[in-house]
Amino acid sequence: MLDFGVISPHPPLLLKSVSSKEQRKEVQKTIQNLKKLGGKFKKKKIEHLIIISPHPDWGFNVPLHFIGKDFENNIEKILIQSEGAEKYFKLGKEKAEEFKDKKVAVIASGDLSHCLKKESPYGYTEDGPAFDKALIKYLKNKKIKEILNLDKEFPNAKACGLQSISFLLGFAEKSLNNYNINVLSYQGPFGVGYLVAEIKNN
Repeated sequence: MLDFGVISPHPPLLLKSVSSKEQRKEVQKTIQNLKKLGGKFKKKKIEHLIIISPHPDWGFNVPLHFIGKDFENNIEKILIQSEGAEKYFKLGKEKAEEFKDKKVAVIASGDLSHCLKKESPYGYTEDGPAFDKALIKYLKNKKIKEILNLDKEFPNAKACGLQSISFLLGFAEKSLNNYNINVLSYQGPFGVGYLVAEIKNN
């Protein structure tokens, strides 16, 4: 059963060890919300933690720094391959069935578009801001089908988090009768979208 589900960005600059004070100030809301989620996680009696990411190293380590840092039970790391959002939505459902009798936490690690500004890693494209805006809107309204088609709707957005988010949604759809997605913050000061959100079980 999904007892704790979050969407977490994973830029290394969220960590004191690799960023300046000025950089961290630009993403203060993101850091504060991840710390809050970490506090909530500690109060849960989670038996199994799943973190899914498109990248190893920072894709796992950055979210785990804030959430599950001292977790002593099982941590399952899933590294995303080349398959699309639909595949990971189905995998999330399968995992929910596998762990239906355990209290599970899922961290969907991923950033949104990498094309929000001219100085973005891949430069600017119109698809970048449009993708992020649409994803946030669809999450708030639980438009699952639309979310799974976002990479087709905005093929030049260069987002790395859609598969992770789709996995979390699949897990929630299978595990929970009624839930909402609470968007806590969204920032993109460096041209990459950083979304923090949580699944709220009703």
